[in-house]
Amino acid sequence: MEAIVAVYSDWGIGRDGTQPVVLKADRAHFRELTAGTAVIVGRRTLGDFPGGKPLKGRDNIVVSRQADLHIEGARVAHSTEEALAMFFPYLDTVHITKIDLCPESDSFFPDLDALPDWDCESGDWQEENGVRYCFCTYRKNNTVGF
Repeated sequence: MEAIVAVYSDWGIGRDGTQPVVLKADRAHFRELTAGTAVIVGRRTLGDFPGGKPLKGRDNIVVSRQADLHIEGARVAHSTEEALAMFFPYLDTVHITKIDLCPESDSFFPDLDALPDWDCESGDWQEENGVRYCFCTYRKNNTVGF
């Protein structure tokens, strides 16, 4: 199973339900790689999607603290940790856009650089509007725990 996520230098992924820094190149990369796959977004981020609705052609998991929330076309998780638990143990590939900034975040992705069972294939650093970023692919190497 594969995942895609944009992370900042401290592996933060957002604050208050949104991304502090958004890159057009990352959005295009996201659209290309997520067609027909699962996506995890915050409830507020969902509001940024076209029509404020789950993305078509994807398994949408929406993270929200609202206990009785129901969103047509999506599954609801009540924390980032709960959402990750739905699929993280099954991942073998993670596509990561590393953004060379460190805005304050309140949600984080596991630091794959610190986990011995993940190897990174890093692309070249690029720049958009003065923000450096690179696309990386992490693959589980199955050397730990298997």
